[in-house]
Amino acid sequence: MQRTAQQDIRGPVPEGLARAIRETAGDIATLLKDTSDTTVPVPDSEWTVGEAAAHLALANELMADLAAGRQRPYGDGTTQSLAEANAQSLAAFGERGAGPLASMITEQADAFLDATDRAAVADESAVGPELVTPLGPMDRNVLASYLLTHMLGHGYDFARALNRPHMIDRDRVGLCMPFMLSVMPRVVDTAAVADLTIRYAIRLRGGAAFGVSLGDGAVQVAPTPPDRPDCTILIDPVAFLLIALGRRNPWRAIGQGQVVAWGRKPWLAPRFPTLFTAP
Repeated sequence: MQRTAQQDIRGPVPEGLARAIRETAGDIATLLKDTSDTTVPVPDSEWTVGEAAAHLALANELMADLAAGRQRPYGDGTTQSLAEANAQSLAAFGERGAGPLASMITEQADAFLDATDRAAVADESAVGPELVTPLGPMDRNVLASYLLTHMLGHGYDFARALNRPHMIDRDRVGLCMPFMLSVMPRVVDTAAVADLTIRYAIRLRGGAAFGVSLGDGAVQVAPTPPDRPDCTILIDPVAFLLIALGRRNPWRAIGQGQVVAWGRKPWLAPRFPTLFTAP
């Protein structure tokens, strides 16, 4: 099931990715159905479990509509616009019950996969047309990786709020990498990279490896590391995803031995996550 950032997934959503989407939606539904109180606050969030579950159900519906080729404007990709769109959608959607929301999350994940399967049959090209998403144009397979990444982030939140094990593992992180590489240039903090010239090699322990080069305010993300990186970062895959999604403090991960850096400028390793805003 493990995939790396170098792999180019084409055609219908690969079975490994489709299975991870179904299983993650099912894991989240199980967490929700096991709680009778959705007013429990989500740690480090303004939302309750019920509000976060409602958001996830609506987001899965949005993704399913996008996969089916329906136009669904939703912010302009900036953090503020996405927060405003989230608030507006939640205000218009009153369901906060664990059972109905769990069912909607799984049903819309299935609807997404059904839509991508139908699109793959109808479209003779390798990946089909690019779809307009809240974080820019994507083909349907990168969109599937986006869906999985988004569910894993909120699934982790539910697990923390309800004191249950989370469902993120190395294989699922590997399947998130097509989206992560696609979105990184869009979520870069332009002020943070303005004075920085460096070539990073990022290696997920036992998984993907990719490169990020910065210079003159520009950012280039490559599916393979540069030949002569200034700073190489070896990081636990789960820690990578949680840091990228703003769910874990990078210094804590460093202190726990989940991050190791070397090269000509290893001191720039802790700066890497500060160059981006969590999508």
